[in-house]
Amino acid sequence: MQTHPASRPPAQVKFPAAPEVPRQEQELRLRNIRREMDADGLDAVVLTDVKNMQYFTSYRTLHWYFNSRPVFVVITSHELIVFVAYHEKPHIEQKPRAFSVRFYDGYVDEGVRLLVDTVRELFHGKALRVAVDYGEEMNGRGSLPLIHGLQDLSGGTPVKSASATLWRVRQIKSRFEADLKRTAFTICDAAFDQTMEQAYIGISEYELWGAMQAQMFLNGADAGDPFPVIFGNGDFTYGRPASGRKLTSGDYIWADFRATYGGYPADRNRIARAGDPEPWELDAYKAVRDMTLDLCKSIRVGMTCADVHAMARKMWEPVSVGQKWLGVKRFGHGGGMDLTEPPSLQASDHTIIRPGMILHVEPKLEREGAVFQFEECIYMHDDGVEFLAPLCPETMLVVR
Repeated sequence: MQTHPASRPPAQVKFPAAPEVPRQEQELRLRNIRREMDADGLDAVVLTDVKNMQYFTSYRTLHWYFNSRPVFVVITSHELIVFVAYHEKPHIEQKPRAFSVRFYDGYVDEGVRLLVDTVRELFHGKALRVAVDYGEEMNGRGSLPLIHGLQDLSGGTPVKSASATLWRVRQIKSRFEADLKRTAFTICDAAFDQTMEQAYIGISEYELWGAMQAQMFLNGADAGDPFPVIFGNGDFTYGRPASGRKLTSGDYIWADFRATYGGYPADRNRIARAGDPEPWELDAYKAVRDMTLDLCKSIRVGMTCADVHAMARKMWEPVSVGQKWLGVKRFGHGGGMDLTEPPSLQASDHTIIRPGMILHVEPKLEREGAVFQFEECIYMHDDGVEFLAPLCPETMLVVR
């Protein structure tokens, strides 16, 4: 296929509520996980991570986020069962579901007890090969009673991690998933452009952050974790929340978006400069942007992540010689329902890149107080790459 960028977002965007996952896609996800469970010799997988539960059931509820009455999911070769507290019953019964439901009356211990008893009954008390979604890049809900119950089901043998099994399925994205990601990027890019039109030297980080966060929801985002909007000149601390710091001439603005559409977040860096840049800054901007795009266009199905990292190092060295630079550990990562997902574009990751993977490519250069980063997102096809986000601007955005 011909490599091509997505178009720039319009000045004003407003997306409706995200569509539901098609039935055929939901059925495919279940067939795929059952195939991988069989390959790993697993009788049952227990899901506690919100994203895993949403991916395999398409069920959405605000009660995911209450610690007192958790939701659990069990997948077997023939069953998909959701365990929820009774207060979810009216919501569950609003429409047909692709899963069966067990309701518990109480809190965590009661939910765990119902899960364990149900699975024991399904398998007539035999010792099971069971795994839970505790592992790399997963945020499963920890519960000692759950682990003890699963160990009892497995005849006392250690409970396995299901993360590798699950990621082999979730790493490959459908067209439906890619289109949700594309919409999330459009929402965020438009929000950045819209709010930067109102930015000025003297505005605070918190003011700009609040305006961007609000604009993303006005553009159609259905969720949005807090994200950084940072002003800096050689003193970047990327994880800190927005503060009352005022924008001064010479500062760089660095933003890293988290808004989602249909449950798929747009992990996307955008930068701008306060005051007119020096010629070397314009040169560095162009060099890092060009290298990032060249790297994206050079990635192919069949390469390993380690291959991509080695190629990136060679391409990056002319850009970063004699300068402070980041990205040695990795140049990017996968993306889907989670902000960052496997695989990782680093030397130690030998995952083979396959059609349907979504990769975020994001070298970062810091030099003389400035920061240059262009996070691009590509969707892998057999014959090339498709950019899911509009390419970062050719010219540096300047705030005055």
